[in-house]
Amino acid sequence: MNETKQALLLLNMGGPNSVEEVELFLRNMFADKNILPMNPYLRAFVGSIIISKRLDEVKKNYALLGGKSPLPGLTEALIAKLSKRLEMPIYPAMRYTPPFADRALEQCQAQGIEELLLFPLYPQYSTTTTFSSLEDIERRCEQMGYHPKIKMVDPYYDDYDYIAACVEKIMEAMEGKETGEYDLLLSAHGLPMSIIKAGDPYQNHVEANASAIKIYLKERGIVFHDIKLVYQSKVGSSAWLEPNLVDVLRNPTHRKVVIYPLAFTIDNSETVFELDIEHREIAQKIKYDDYIVAKCMNESERFVELIVKKVKSL
Repeated sequence: MNETKQALLLLNMGGPNSVEEVELFLRNMFADKNILPMNPYLRAFVGSIIISKRLDEVKKNYALLGGKSPLPGLTEALIAKLSKRLEMPIYPAMRYTPPFADRALEQCQAQGIEELLLFPLYPQYSTTTTFSSLEDIERRCEQMGYHPKIKMVDPYYDDYDYIAACVEKIMEAMEGKETGEYDLLLSAHGLPMSIIKAGDPYQNHVEANASAIKIYLKERGIVFHDIKLVYQSKVGSSAWLEPNLVDVLRNPTHRKVVIYPLAFTIDNSETVFELDIEHREIAQKIKYDDYIVAKCMNESERFVELIVKKVKSL
């Protein structure tokens, strides 16, 4: 009996591989109709304004990270571990910077892959992330005349193994510390309220994710001074999900905090720069007693195990 030839694609936004790629990253992101849901002409106009205002600043930020995002390299490290556990080709499929999905799809088509298994590196579903990546893959397949069966792993924001993996990273960051002395800030990437009001389930998924972590901690007798859900990375003046992390940091009720990046599985500029450099400066100016940023799962054994389990169950 012939087995269906499968390949695994890891979906993510991507990150610049060099300072020169920053503009490409921003242009592709703001050209995405799921990120800026408006007519194409207005989207191009608004996107150009945002890029002109932000490009130099974002380039400087990436220069502080060594000239590139950590995300591509960490994704390759994850793939190396997964390759020891799964007997199928595994590719990154980035949305806004190379390696784009078409590179993986061309190789899959050449290898006669009949079934694409998609694992979103986004735990919570959003039209701006998971749906955008799926739509991109379907469009590129159509353009190539390639018609594999496509299976997507469901959102796993409240999956027991995922929650255990989250808490593992939180507790790694708290090693040698007394958790009861710290506020745990669960920081998710923000979204404009206009997208949420249009029916995007992201906020519900994030809130359920935070609730599951609180329950998991409570069941194990792990106590923090307080646990708060916050949102980061706001752009522009429109209404976004709240509370905003910056506002929470600037108005402290407690001066020892540990931040866990709730909506990311792979470290990127928004964790390594925004949380660990930019926001750390706010905490230092306000004289926090301690400010800790937990790492994302990256290629942790628990995360590898989760992906393997999810892929094998498709």
